[in-house]
Amino acid sequence: IIDTIVRRRRMMGDAVLWLPGTDHAGIATQVVVERTLAEEGRSRHDLGREAFIDRVWEWKRTSGGQITRQMRLLGDSVDWTRERFTMDEGLSTAVRKVFVELYDQGVIYRGHRIINWCPQDHTALSDLEVNHIDSPGDLTYVRYRLADDSGHVVVATTRLETMLGDTAVAVHPDDERFQDLVGKTVVLPLQNREIPIVADEGVEPEFGTGAVKVTPAHDPLDFDIGTRAGLESIIIMDQDGKINENGGAFAGMDRFDARRAIRERLEAEGLVERVEDRVHAVGHCSRCDTIVEPLLSQQWFVKVEPLVGPAMEAVKQGEADFVPEQWENTYFRWMENLRDWCISRQLWWGHRIPAWYCSCGEVVVSQNEPAICPTCGSNDLIQDEDVLDTWFSSALWPFSTLGWPDETADLERFYPTSVLVTGYDIISFWVSRMLMMGVHFLPDVPFRTIVIHGMVRDEFHNKMSKSRNNTVDPLEVIEGHGADPLRLALLQAAGPGQDVPFSMDWVEGARKFGNKLWNAVRFVLNHTGAGSVPADAGYPDDPSPESAWILGRLGEVGERFDALSDEYRLADAYSMLYNFAWSEVFDWYIELSKALTDGPEGDEVRATLGVVMRDVLKLFHPVIPFVTEELWKELVGDGFIASSAWPVVPPVSAPPSMTTFQELVTGVRQFRATHGLSPRSELKLVIDDPNGVAEAWWDRQFLSLVSVVPTYGTDAPEGSTRIVAGSLTAYLPMEGIVDVALEKERLNKRIADEEDVVRKAGAKLTNADFVDKAPSAVVEKERGKLAEAEAKLASLRAQLVDLG
Repeated sequence: IIDTIVRRRRMMGDAVLWLPGTDHAGIATQVVVERTLAEEGRSRHDLGREAFIDRVWEWKRTSGGQITRQMRLLGDSVDWTRERFTMDEGLSTAVRKVFVELYDQGVIYRGHRIINWCPQDHTALSDLEVNHIDSPGDLTYVRYRLADDSGHVVVATTRLETMLGDTAVAVHPDDERFQDLVGKTVVLPLQNREIPIVADEGVEPEFGTGAVKVTPAHDPLDFDIGTRAGLESIIIMDQDGKINENGGAFAGMDRFDARRAIRERLEAEGLVERVEDRVHAVGHCSRCDTIVEPLLSQQWFVKVEPLVGPAMEAVKQGEADFVPEQWENTYFRWMENLRDWCISRQLWWGHRIPAWYCSCGEVVVSQNEPAICPTCGSNDLIQDEDVLDTWFSSALWPFSTLGWPDETADLERFYPTSVLVTGYDIISFWVSRMLMMGVHFLPDVPFRTIVIHGMVRDEFHNKMSKSRNNTVDPLEVIEGHGADPLRLALLQAAGPGQDVPFSMDWVEGARKFGNKLWNAVRFVLNHTGAGSVPADAGYPDDPSPESAWILGRLGEVGERFDALSDEYRLADAYSMLYNFAWSEVFDWYIELSKALTDGPEGDEVRATLGVVMRDVLKLFHPVIPFVTEELWKELVGDGFIASSAWPVVPPVSAPPSMTTFQELVTGVRQFRATHGLSPRSELKLVIDDPNGVAEAWWDRQFLSLVSVVPTYGTDAPEGSTRIVAGSLTAYLPMEGIVDVALEKERLNKRIADEEDVVRKAGAKLTNADFVDKAPSAVVEKERGKLAEAEAKLASLRAQLVDLG
């Protein structure tokens, strides 16, 4: 999609920059390299930090170029001299400057908060790096005895192991069931600690019994309750997901083993009131699929509140537009519910946090390594071990790659960029953060238009995955079919914001189109000669009717193509162009030209053939650059099609009778195909032609294309079938050609089929739920299906009447 856009704009004369590059993929890359070390029997700690980072750079040089290799093989027309990487020194300078400025502004801070912890990768994760999957579980109701032995309170939980760190039971202040208990204490089962009963508006009275256990160190809601109530936070789990020394008798157990053991102990002591099956959302690490653990930890955060408002307002004011517009709602929903962004990761690969700690307690945040502590003068400073979330540096990409923080010519010329093309799955990961950072630091949006595309799925719309065995390696497709067929197949299926159902049948169809295009150019070359069409050749001044028609259609298609492309409806644009080239240029004009190239209009027809084929190659070049560049060398022989001017065809008045003629010829051909008749078998044709259209084309000898013997009259012969074409009606007598009884049977069957289509489509369109809730494109498709079936039905019934 991106390459199609930039190639067209480049041909239109715009200054175009498509700057290639990749991010350093912190977690994913480190996991790959650590896995390689594990196969060698070593860990990163055996190597040490510097040697490990050297090993990662080595891996990047030898194995990390898969994305750029695919781009090169696909023919992406990027400026490879500008290729960037988020760990480049220039980009790293921008990262440090942004970190320090946000820290100085109080937007970046270090604090104790509940974060998502991955026990497998041993790192904190942002909310966006956690996939919430509905999973079956147990909701266990546990009795907490009141300390004064006056009764008990029942709480419900799906995470029994966290009760080891409970420091309170909370109820809603308006819940009359528990008002007399607020201020009392209960005895925490298995730990025998007294904990208070507190009132907090964050409690949902509808959950469980309405009384909830509070574990401030292991749940974000509980942390908020604990902060408001001044509760202690007890961490009961280590970084491996095992119960620590605060877990008493369960210390050393894996968290899930502890869950089972705790339940057995509670049941043995008669403290389990009941257990309910419960499906609940469980967070999984997006990288390794490990169940994440909410954990109280000291991390670095970005305070999002100062950044969210301006970035949302920029989109509301139209400074940046989403295409399709509906994705704005996804953006707004995410921004409105955004929590502070945890940006520290417990990794070695990435941008190390530019903060140093002194033994006096001072924290020094600086773009450059400080020599001494500004408070006590000590030179004993230790840098923070953590690195930044990869998305932090990626959020700066639109301006860091153009030289910021320096005021460069590139920054002045290309920021903000015209368009960002990206998938809907990273609107929240990347798009929102680029908008926040760009508006805050430049201050302007990083791009004027945000074009959203879907995910590539299999032909049945299933997500591609190794477990389904439905993944496709684009490099294998390119090796077997070429890059152009893959590009065209993907683009034709890529409706704005919609998932792409990928099928090798589409690739094969695109390959066949490339062959058809090649053959069409060969035909033109046979009549014009190699290199005979100048790149700047004009259009014939006095074209024949056939040439006037194709030039008129070329202008109409080109104008509509540009309008669709400007709206980023590239799938619609190229589907239309594909149909035009195949059905009108190849199947009609080239066929018609065969009868004209050796006649008095031959020079004009050959010239028209050349310029039409030249412009068709130009229109197709952005999506199939390889074959069009090769054919350009043959047809034009000068320069490169990639740097040629985009075609603009002047208006040409096409003869209106051309459509009538096409419909007549098509009708006769369909009749032959339906009844298995040879294309050369002669047919009688009675034509009711009040405007003399058929006679005009007969004079040009084109009705010979369908081997008919025409006569003219208004009466339909008995036992004939009709063809309606514009202002004329033609009748084909069927006696001696077709078994009329069998033809009636065939027509009745087709009528029944179309009636079934009309009935089903009509039922959908009269269903208010379908019309109101289905996507507008789906509803429109159904309306089109109904209209087409109704038109076919009318024609079939008329044919049946004609047969008598």
